[in-house]
Amino acid sequence: MQRGTDPTVRTPRPRLNIAIPSPRPRIVRRNRFAIRFAHRLAESPAADEGNKMFFHIVLERNMQLHPRHFGPHLRDKLVSKLIKDVEGTCSGRHGFVVAITGVEDIGKGLIREGTGYVTFPVKYQCVVFRPFKGEILEAVVTMVNKMGFFAEAGPVQIFVSNHLIPDDMEFQSGDVPNYTTSDGSVKIQKDSEVRLKIIGTRVDATEIFCIGTIKDDFLGVISDPGAAV
Repeated sequence: MQRGTDPTVRTPRPRLNIAIPSPRPRIVRRNRFAIRFAHRLAESPAADEGNKMFFHIVLERNMQLHPRHFGPHLRDKLVSKLIKDVEGTCSGRHGFVVAITGVEDIGKGLIREGTGYVTFPVKYQCVVFRPFKGEILEAVVTMVNKMGFFAEAGPVQIFVSNHLIPDDMEFQSGDVPNYTTSDGSVKIQKDSEVRLKIIGTRVDATEIFCIGTIKDDFLGVISDPGAAV
């Protein structure tokens, strides 16, 4: 052991002093339709009345990158990896990440001991989707059974119990399970489009599940795939 060294003192991990240019936040071109759609809903009159499910927020994430990606396109590699890892994921706190709209800042990298990977703190802007109790949604029915039916509105799965379906609709079993009115004029089956109201949500660390109802005014079937046959 060299003289004057203390084995109990750990050498601090070195920081990778790579200068990454920080231009003004640029809009990611992919998912432009989703971004415009989210902004349009957020700015609609219904949003002013409290029906707001899309939010434009700033989040942070530590991104790990292999040394083989270092070079003049380092920033592009980080942005591409960020899009791949984050878009389409769900956070119980913020909701579903619809699209990343820009990168505000990429900090200095920190070398991870024993691996060679470098961790970069990244601050980015994104559009998130978070449904709340009382929201009105249009959803597509994915499964029907005697307990009710499941529907999807974008990334959100919603269950509507048979107790929350109008009393004049009865369950019909068969090759295509469905709920049908007594006169047969209205039918809910797989691939039907329905307008429903969220009456409850369950939030986990990586998932948001909703309970809905169509037992209210102006709710119910808005498109029946069987009607066109």
